[in-house]
Amino acid sequence: MNRRNFIKVVPVVAFAAASTSAFTMGTSGTKELQTIILPQPEKEGGKSVLASLQDRKTIRSISSKELPMQVISNLLWAAFGVNRDSGPMGNKGRTAPSASNSQEIDLYVALPAGVYLYDAISHSLVPVVEGDFRARANRRGSSTAPLNIFYIADLSRYDQGPSQPDRSIGDPEVQKSYYYADTGFIAQNIYLFAASFGLAAWFHNCDKVNPVNEFKLKPTQKVLFAQTVGYPG
Repeated sequence: MNRRNFIKVVPVVAFAAASTSAFTMGTSGTKELQTIILPQPEKEGGKSVLASLQDRKTIRSISSKELPMQVISNLLWAAFGVNRDSGPMGNKGRTAPSASNSQEIDLYVALPAGVYLYDAISHSLVPVVEGDFRARANRRGSSTAPLNIFYIADLSRYDQGPSQPDRSIGDPEVQKSYYYADTGFIAQNIYLFAASFGLAAWFHNCDKVNPVNEFKLKPTQKVLFAQTVGYPG
């Protein structure tokens, strides 16, 4: 079955119990993941920027305690959400910069129920594959942490048309410098969010081989890193 044919929308009220598992029954009687419409992100609260910088650190001991959906919503918006309708190169503006506003980094979110793609425009989690793939973060403790984010670059987003002012953007080595830097901007946003709200965050390497097929990636997509987030263990 085509994934687009079975995706249904989960209203926010369905997450009153803060569950990160979202299923619907398919025509074959099996469970299928639903699109998760995230609650509107809360844009106030937490520590100041300077206080968050003071407390920013890597915490590798992470509890398996589930994160409320509101926290996941806030975290993903802080990471790479839309913060203005009009940005450079005709795209919406995001909370982290990218080369020519290419927005080439996708966040694949691994929860216990499955892997989702964060859609910043609709602020939702779109199903990719059912099943627990948190262990693909490939670090001790990541398989039981409530949330693993995989950073995946899509090189097809680099516009090489006549309106592109950066004529070097088609050079693979230049692209590499861009997607590594752009990943770092997003990862630091998550680190600062975690510091601001008392969460643990750990940016690290990951399995770059198995997710290619498991996450149904295109040839233009590259698995880069992962970041594990949860409450301190």
